[in-house]
Amino acid sequence: MGRYLFTTLFSLLILAGCSSTKLAYRYADWGIVWWVDDYIPMTSEQESRLERDIRNLRQWHCSTELPQYSQWLTRLKSDVRSGELDESTVAWHQEKLFSFFPPLMDRAKPAAVRLLGSLTDDQVRQLAANMKDTQQELEDELLADNPEQTRVARAERTTERIERWLGPLNDSQRETVGRWSEARGKQTEIWLEGRRNWQQALLDSLEERDSDGFSDRISYLIDNNEEVRGERYQQMMAESRTAIAELMRDLLQQADQHHLDHLLVQASELKGDFDTLACVGEDTGKVSG
Repeated sequence: MGRYLFTTLFSLLILAGCSSTKLAYRYADWGIVWWVDDYIPMTSEQESRLERDIRNLRQWHCSTELPQYSQWLTRLKSDVRSGELDESTVAWHQEKLFSFFPPLMDRAKPAAVRLLGSLTDDQVRQLAANMKDTQQELEDELLADNPEQTRVARAERTTERIERWLGPLNDSQRETVGRWSEARGKQTEIWLEGRRNWQQALLDSLEERDSDGFSDRISYLIDNNEEVRGERYQQMMAESRTAIAELMRDLLQQADQHHLDHLLVQASELKGDFDTLACVGEDTGKVSG
């Protein structure tokens, strides 16, 4: 039963894309709009408002949410080490994990509406053009000349992320990752398609940013992210949630004690980062440039 809890933890950790939790936290995108600063020039007033909103959001998240993450990791590690685990305990951990995301997104909504609602027509045009360019760059990067090359590249990316948390994979684990990647079919293409759909929905909403219903439209984009990205994306995500859980289970079943020890060390370091992140000061209030 302990391996199922490891699966829950591993599924969380594999989502982390930055080698340093502190660095990732300091420069986090914080929802759907903070990357607008990278796409278009902003006025001094917009920059000032955005900095205040991010400072407030980070302060809330650091003081309210991070302690919950740390407490959860403490409980999870304790349950794993005790070995006395039942189905209800595992279910509790899974529900706790998924409960962390909605409060953050909900808290970011007012700032998202303020920033997006303040954009000028020229800024919206620049945003659209730059998002299109970035989308093309992603497609060029992630889609190879043939499906086999795309599959191999996806397997390499997956292996790299996994090895951060488990250490070097053995031959059986590498074969498992390869089979998993092959079974994903057109997942990369569908992800890119969904990203394009969501961005178009955002641009459509921006055309109505002076209307009374603009706030509701942005809230809908946040709350119904998968639906906005399209039916193929929804189906892919439903299948992917099961597939990633199965991948984690298989990799952990094939793991030796070295892999599990490596995972616990990484989890302990993550908890340590949560415990030591400062909630006040300049570092929590600056927008990355």
